[in-house]
Parts: sequence; structure tokens; C-alpha cells
Amino acid sequence: MRNITLRQLRCFATAARTGSFARTAEELHLSPPAVSMQIKELEQQVGLPLFDRGARSVSLTVTGEYLLVHVKKVLATLKDAEDTVARFRGLDAGRLAVGMVSTAKYYLPQLLARFHAEHPGVEIKLLVGNREQLVAWMHDNECDLAVMGRPPQELATRAEPFAAHPHGVVAAPGHPLMQSRGLTPLALANYPFIVREPGSGTRAAMELFFAEQRIAPSYVMEMASNETIKQAVMAGMGLSFLSLHTVGLELATGRLATPAIEGLPLVRRWYVVHKLAKTLSPIAEALRYFILEHGEAHLAREFGALVATESPSRKAGRPRVDSGPSADERTAPERARATPPAKAKGRPGGAPLSAAKPMKTKPIGSANRR
Repeated sequence: MRNITLRQLRCFATAARTGSFARTAEELHLSPPAVSMQIKELEQQVGLPLFDRGARSVSLTVTGEYLLVHVKKVLATLKDAEDTVARFRGLDAGRLAVGMVSTAKYYLPQLLARFHAEHPGVEIKLLVGNREQLVAWMHDNECDLAVMGRPPQELATRAEPFAAHPHGVVAAPGHPLMQSRGLTPLALANYPFIVREPGSGTRAAMELFFAEQRIAPSYVMEMASNETIKQAVMAGMGLSFLSLHTVGLELATGRLATPAIEGLPLVRRWYVVHKLAKTLSPIAEALRYFILEHGEAHLAREFGALVATESPSRKAGRPRVDSGPSADERTAPERARATPPAKAKGRPGGAPLSAAKPMKTKPIGSANRR
């Protein structure tokens, strides 16, 4: 029975139901001789007759009745497979593993909720980690898509930008820097910072900014949680350099503030990323397209005021769109500079940072002004 075909099984099951080779031929859009040939070939494979043939009708033999039980199971399983494929084509079912950096949790779940409302049969598994963890997950094929601010250079990926990603210094409302206007980045060297852990995109963006400005503030605390950092800043423990998408609520309610520092915010990009060697399912492609299509507008609605039009205090250093490589992605000669960074005055622990070669910058276009 190794050479039995699906056509033979369909002809057999239909003939068993209709009791007629002629009606079977009509239903399956075949000729009566073709149906007779399919049944005959199946009987040859089985080695026993499956039908008792009458003048105008056919009926199953005992062997045929037993075989029909199994044929129905085979055809039902095939139908389930066809339905599954059809649902995939219609994007009504399936599973997705989506990775995101912890900074993206302030907006991506809402965007995924909108996608799920359009495709309620899709099951989404959300993986949250820092940039290094996301790269490892993509490498091991544990996530279909990743949303991050700094695409990997160490892995072949397709990275597509979909929205602006502003970073800046945040402080408690009563911090001394909030009493001044038109500050240069050099003013930051006198105050301690609470920073993200190495390996995070936020840490890389901060170190890039400090290196460009040739300053080296002291780090009094290192944390892997944006929420804990915000609480420490609100408690007056120091400043922090964060994605402004993580502090929208605190800025709106006055629990945190952003000092007017020339050259800030530093505007980078959000990317949707997937491993080039991984073939995306239709559902993953649909989500990728959904993020590219709706991500920017969603962020504009939620955080549009964070990338504001230039204020008088920022005339000398306008917010910038960073389209170049990050500090840790450059070569050592590019990072090295003869001018030493400014150290924190009177504060221990302000270890010098190697200053990066100034990056080409440009003012934020009208599309990024809110």
C-alpha cells in the first residue's frame, strides 16, 4: 500500500458515500472511466476487492468498510492541514515570538494590541531583554521579529527604521540644573549619573553623547531597570540619560524634568529587525508591515511632545538625528582623541571616557517635530 495516492482515497471515500462511480465522477470533476481506474488501482494496492459492483450501484465489501474508517481519518487530517494553511494565508491564526528591548515596553504592547485586534487568532509571545539578549535570541531563532534602537552589526539582519527615538537627560524637578537655561553639556560633568547596564542600547547612546562632548560624569549607580532608575532620579540620587519614551508619564505629571542642554535630545531611530537567514511566516510579515505602517503615528500620538520644536535655549545646539554608528561600533582610531574629557569636579569615580569622533548631524526635520 506504499503507492496509494490521495486521488485514489478521495475517489474511494466519495464512491462509498454516493454508492455510484458516475456520481463520484461528477463530484470530483473526473470521467467515469477515470474513477473506475482509480478504484481498480487502489484495490490492486490493497490486494482485495473493496466494492461489490451492481448494475447501477456499488457497495462496500467488509474490507472496504474497515478501510473506509482509516481513509476518513486520513482525509480529515489532510483537511485540518489545509484549513491551517488557509488560516495562515488569511492571517487568522498562528504564533509569533516578538523580542523587544525593555525601553520599547512603554509603547510596543499597545501597538501589538491593535495588531491582535485585527488578527485575534494570532498568539503572541513577548520576549523582553536588553540589546545583547535580543541579538542572542535572534541568533538562536527564538524570536521572529525584534524591536530595538540599535541594530546588530555582529549578526546578518534586516533592520528597517520606523520612528524617531529621542534620548535625553532627566532630573528631579528640584535639581539645580532646572534653575538654569542655555546650559552646555559641560555642566553635566559636575553631577553624578544613574546609568543603565552595559549591553543596553540606552547605555551605548549615553556613552556616545558623553564621548562626543568630551565629558565624564561619575556613575553612582548602575541598574538594568528603567523604572528603578526613574525612582532613584525622583529621589534626588542623581541625573540619568534615558530614552524619553520611558518617561512620558513622569514628564507630563511633573515628577521628572529635562534640563535645557544644548544638543539634546539626541534623536536616534527605532528599528524592526529580523535575522536574514530566517524565513518569516506570513503572520510575521504582516506584523512587520503593521509596525512599519503604524509605528511612527502611534509614537507621535503617545509621545509627540518629546521631540519638540527648537527652543531659544537650544539655539546653539539643536536636537539631532543620529544616523551614524554608535560609539561601541566604531574603530579604536575613530574613538580616540587627543583632547582629554572633562572630569567631574570634586567627585570621585569620574573615570575618563574616550571621546568619539564628532558624528555628522542634521537638524530634526518637520516630520520629527511635534
